[in-house]
Amino acid sequence: MQPVDLALCLAVDVSASVDFGEFGLMMGGLAAAWRDPGILAAATAGPRGAVAVALLQWSGPGAQAVGVDWQVVNGAAAANALAEAVDNCPRLLPPGATALGEGLVAGLAILGRFPAEASRLVLDVSGDGAGNTGRPSGPVRDLGVGAGVTINGLAVLNEEPDLLAHYEAEVIGGPGAFALSCADYNDFAEAIARKLAREIQGSLAV
Repeated sequence: MQPVDLALCLAVDVSASVDFGEFGLMMGGLAAAWRDPGILAAATAGPRGAVAVALLQWSGPGAQAVGVDWQVVNGAAAANALAEAVDNCPRLLPPGATALGEGLVAGLAILGRFPAEASRLVLDVSGDGAGNTGRPSGPVRDLGVGAGVTINGLAVLNEEPDLLAHYEAEVIGGPGAFALSCADYNDFAEAIARKLAREIQGSLAV
């Protein structure tokens, strides 16, 4: 696999609070973002002209699954292939509790196994709830930051209106880390596109 400006793991919540319609809105929103010419332009504008992306689904303790393994985006064909893979990704886990900290552990492990050189490592976490089982998020976040990973968050507020503050306090960290929110999954596509554009553009400063 070629060296990239950014290795980005997209970690999405598929716990019981996310119904199948909402899961479809998440996958559709992520796929649409990779079909956006602006995001493609950002992804190929860095010194290495490429980013790599993987998709992780997470739910309760021990329930994490790679939905899309690492794919390099270095042009329109590759971006379209990634969008198709995300669009066609099934829900791999049964609905369960919200083990947010365990999801972070799994996302960091995927980044740790990235098989090439990356100028930046970013874990992009999307969900609609604070962790209610498993490891607490804060200490896992701190381990990831210590390993050189930036963790960003997208808080979907339909279940927990104060979730953005939790993400800001317990989830995000590292150079340039940020959290965004959206009201519900109907707004997910617009929010994730903004988030991806900001994450990818951060690699241009390296």
